[in-house]
Amino acid sequence: MTSLTDLTLAHARDLLLAKDISATELTEAHVEAVEKARALNAFVAETPDKALAMAKAADGRLANGTAGPLEGIPLGIKDLYATEGVHTQAASHILDGFKPRYESTVTSQLWRDGAVMLGKLNMDEFAMGSSNETSFYGPVASPWLPPEWTREKGRSALAGDKQGLLVPGGSSGGSASAVAARLCLGATASDTGGSIRQPAAFTGTVGIKPTYGRCSRWGMVAFASSLDQAGPIARSVRDCAILMRSMAGYDPKDTTSVDVAVPDYEAAIGASVRGKRIGIPKEYRIDGMPAEIEELWTKGIAWLRDAGAEIVEISLPHTRYALPAYYIVAPAEASSNLARYDGVRYGLRVPGKDIASMYENTRAAGFGKEVRRRVMIGTYVLSAGYYDAYYVRAQQIRTLIKRDFETVFADGIDAILTPATPSAAFGIGEKTSADPIEMYLNDVFTVTVNMAGLPGIAVPGGLSPKGLPLALQLIGKPFEEETLFSLGEVIEQAAGRIKLPEPWWA
Repeated sequence: MTSLTDLTLAHARDLLLAKDISATELTEAHVEAVEKARALNAFVAETPDKALAMAKAADGRLANGTAGPLEGIPLGIKDLYATEGVHTQAASHILDGFKPRYESTVTSQLWRDGAVMLGKLNMDEFAMGSSNETSFYGPVASPWLPPEWTREKGRSALAGDKQGLLVPGGSSGGSASAVAARLCLGATASDTGGSIRQPAAFTGTVGIKPTYGRCSRWGMVAFASSLDQAGPIARSVRDCAILMRSMAGYDPKDTTSVDVAVPDYEAAIGASVRGKRIGIPKEYRIDGMPAEIEELWTKGIAWLRDAGAEIVEISLPHTRYALPAYYIVAPAEASSNLARYDGVRYGLRVPGKDIASMYENTRAAGFGKEVRRRVMIGTYVLSAGYYDAYYVRAQQIRTLIKRDFETVFADGIDAILTPATPSAAFGIGEKTSADPIEMYLNDVFTVTVNMAGLPGIAVPGGLSPKGLPLALQLIGKPFEEETLFSLGEVIEQAAGRIKLPEPWWA
């Protein structure tokens, strides 16, 4: 039989329901895999005792016929989600020792449906990053080895500072790495400017950023409140659809949550896409785009056309302004949200001669370099004399970006196909230069989706000439994630599911 950690979530679910395996057996296999993969640094907190207790309870429900949709499925939880009594620090030193007395809405719904928690996953600090190198707990390594690296060289780098190993993307790098390394059957993630889709693209996994308001943000550590959205990363389109159904839903505790029915997303898998009109935005053909990305995009167009979809060239004219506008709006909201971390009520406290110096000392020691940079940018653009010049103008551009999408959807476009990232994964330490813009450019294809509040999914489309994963992105209409799942399945079937790397790290 296939190794228990090699199963897809859907296959594991079916085996559990058929009583061919037990939740305890499945969980034990994943707990062991997590322990053997600690060098990847995907987990910041492991909860094996809690996982085995949850698995035992799941076996009881499986036996008496009261199993939930995710009964006995081992998952990893991004450190952004509050988990009652369990480490929740958004990978930041400033939340040192914080263990909330409450559960986030999304995770509570996963536990309601029978899922098992293996632990908390590493991430960029406060979700600010595109490579998972800003975490207080150190960088996460991708399970994919750099081209031409031997297993021995990879192990040597893991034992050291990880320099040269591939990044898993960010900010949900721990989620993507853990899923790709077969440490969990799926993971929660979050997406503020591409933090689900880019890591999925870099690791050969599938990630969907739902429509803004589709999943509750209650109990998630806030980065940019008008952009953040919860979503899953898994190993197949079907697995993502299964997780999404449990994660989504209206929550009266979240004022941005939208009260719309949650469909059976899995039912959309395999649905015909004949007659769907797919937009190809000319503005996404950026200068200097690598040939491998252009070739992948061309293949994706052909796959959807062969499935009966109609391909239409479209224009999203304000795309060019999306990245600079995003890097004004997001830091501005971060500056406001992170003001609450002052050393007074919880987390880290560094003493000072008075309360003002205590604030200063705590925030200086508690926030990492990238978080401090974004807080200062955000404070600057919100300050008197600059608010109208920067923040207001960025919000006006955001309105125009949203209007671009509304226009093409009103013209009958059902979804939009673009590359997910401008390149394959790069090495740890490769882009952490004095110029942060080099890193920010990784979000060029994804930030528009957050600015407009739309759903977007990243689906593996194959490997680069050097053997690294590449992905395509599908952007949909608000609350029409089902269309993305059906189109994503077409791409997944046409491209063939990527074979994940063997565990060279164990």
